[in-house]
Amino acid sequence: LENVVIDVSTHQPDFDDVTLSENGRVAYPLSMLENVERSGRGGHPRTIIMLTADAFGVLPPISRLTISQALYHFVSGYTAKVAGTERGVTLPTATFSTCFGAPFMMLHPGRYAALLHERIVAHDVNVWLVNTGWSGGAYGVGTRMALRHTRAMVSAAIDGALATVDYQIDPVFGLSMPTSCPGVPSRVLNPQSVWQSADTWREAAEALATQFHVNFRQFDDAVPHVALAGAPLYK
Repeated sequence: LENVVIDVSTHQPDFDDVTLSENGRVAYPLSMLENVERSGRGGHPRTIIMLTADAFGVLPPISRLTISQALYHFVSGYTAKVAGTERGVTLPTATFSTCFGAPFMMLHPGRYAALLHERIVAHDVNVWLVNTGWSGGAYGVGTRMALRHTRAMVSAAIDGALATVDYQIDPVFGLSMPTSCPGVPSRVLNPQSVWQSADTWREAAEALATQFHVNFRQFDDAVPHVALAGAPLYK
C-alpha cells in the first residue's frame, strides 16, 4: 500500500477502520516528545537482545549467544508467520529476513555481519536471543510465551542476573540456555521440557534447523566462519 496522508484539519481519522490495512502507522515530530535525545545518538550498548517469535515452539525463550551464533542469527533474521499476520497464512511458516530487516539493508549481509562483529568485540557486548513465540508446542497446540516471563528474562539479561547462573546446551541448535532466571519457572527455560513428548520436540526442532541451514547456504561464502553456528550439533 502507498502511504496515505490525512489532513486532520479537514478529516478526522478513524483509527478503527481496517479497510486499507489492519496495521496502522502514525508519524509525529520529535518536538512533541519530552525526555528524548535530540541528536538521535546514544552510547555503545553492553547488551544486545535479538527478538524472534518461533511459532513452532522449539527455540528456548532466552539463549546466551557466542559471537559466531550472534552473527548467524543476525544474518538469518528468523521469525515465523502465523494466521492473522498476513493474508493467506493459515499455518505457521518460517521466514528469514536478513539482519531482521532485509528490505532496508542496502549492502551485502556480510558487511553488516562484519560491522556487528567489530562492535561486539570492541565493546565486550553480551548478545542474547529472546523468543517471544510459542512454548510447549507449535502455534495451535502450545501457548504463547507469557509476557511477564519475557520481561523478567530481558531484565535479567540486562542487569547481569544471568551472568552467574548455570547453563545447559540445547541438543539441536547448540544454544546456551540458563537453568534459572529470577521470576521465571526453571522448567519454562528449556523448551524440550514443556512438550508432552521429547521426541516430538526433537523432530520439530530438527525440521526448523533444516530450514535454517537451507536459508544460510546463500551466505556460506560471505561468512564461512559462522555457517555452522546455527545448529552445529544437529548438522
